[in-house]
Amino acid sequence: MTADQQKPEASISVILIDDDPLVRKLISKHLTQEGYSIETFENAEDGIAAFQENNSDIVISDIHLPNMSGLELLTEIKKISTATEVIIISGDADKSAAITALHNGAFDMFEKPIDLSLITTTIKRTVRYQDALRKCEALGAQVEMLSTRESERWNINSFIGESKPVKSILDQVSKLAKNDKISVLIRGESGTGKELIAHAIHYGSARSGNPIIPVNCSAIPDDLAESTFFGHTKGSFTGAVSDKKGCFETADGGTLFLDEIGDMPPAIQIKLLRVLEDEVVVPVGANKGKKVNVRIIAATNANLEERVADGTFREDLYFRLARFTLKMPTLNERRKDIPLLADNFAEKICHEMAMTKPKLSEDFMKALMDMDYTGNVRQLRNVIERSLILCSDDELTSEHLLDLSPKDRTFDTDQESGLAIPENLKEAETWLIKRAIKNADGNISEAARRLGVTRAKIYRYK
Repeated sequence: MTADQQKPEASISVILIDDDPLVRKLISKHLTQEGYSIETFENAEDGIAAFQENNSDIVISDIHLPNMSGLELLTEIKKISTATEVIIISGDADKSAAITALHNGAFDMFEKPIDLSLITTTIKRTVRYQDALRKCEALGAQVEMLSTRESERWNINSFIGESKPVKSILDQVSKLAKNDKISVLIRGESGTGKELIAHAIHYGSARSGNPIIPVNCSAIPDDLAESTFFGHTKGSFTGAVSDKKGCFETADGGTLFLDEIGDMPPAIQIKLLRVLEDEVVVPVGANKGKKVNVRIIAATNANLEERVADGTFREDLYFRLARFTLKMPTLNERRKDIPLLADNFAEKICHEMAMTKPKLSEDFMKALMDMDYTGNVRQLRNVIERSLILCSDDELTSEHLLDLSPKDRTFDTDQESGLAIPENLKEAETWLIKRAIKNADGNISEAARRLGVTRAKIYRYK
């Protein structure tokens, strides 16, 4: 049975325990007619023995039983199965004990004389509750699985390197993960891994069970910025057809990752500062605020001190965000890590492409080490990916590299096509395919027809 399906009455099992044979007969007959599967017992011992053999969905028990009270029975049933719900039958004189049973985990109670319609209503309500609980547990399991998957994807072990700058970053990330309230500002060039570090801090902290919400501040139109960050109420502006949570509410209990924080509109900066100080957001159109518990991790490749000096970034917000600053090293500053990164990228990309990982030759590694990485780790990954696409052998060599700087190129350029003319067979094959694609205006089928090869061959080199 899936989490979206509710059990039909015929599959719901009930155990009834009561020392009064008339009560057992009355309830048993009624529930059988209603389509439930029911077993009856006159004492707790027999009922528990049957329950141990085959756990029922629901147990109905009198509060007073020979040799064992209904309270004791409740405890024993819950020891065996917390998923089974217990309903207590009581008389007027037993109300106090029945209420105690409710406090101890009984789902419901009803009084004698028996109202059969009330029994049916109570059981249906119990079944609905159990069904909702199953759905919540299934959803919780899915959330836990996704959280685990994301944690594995973004954990600090994903940040590859053995260089001194990397070891320093990893040490700081470990400390920041333990203190999940302090704001963090991550600074560094594009492609240095700022987002990875933000996620590593989040998933290493006590907030990992709640979301991390990434927001690119430079990509939000000024007129939508306030709504994006703080939410809005229905009718607060044209197009606001319903209430909507903003990023802060969505990230409640977790982390808000503000990428390119230097590009945040000035009007939003003051409101962000207020949220950081008060931990309250006020949606557009709302009259009162909402309490939020959010950790802020911001990132930028801009010089925020210069922006503070020229008045485009608030100084008080800068100091609030920069309570702890991480400076990401460029790849040129951690060249020792290039072989490790290259091998790791090759492993991951080959897995994604369902291909056998080729050997990374010495001349390939040397060529990688000689390159200038203005695009940092992201550039290196792109170089590896394109090299793997071009590789049809069991070894990557320098001939597979398309991203060498102009001074390292060993061939001329065809003036008509703008493509480099190769000097060996392997480069010639690549060159011909790329030229065919260009001449066919990007039409793969036409390029394949002109070359007399399959589309698959083209895609391998594309």
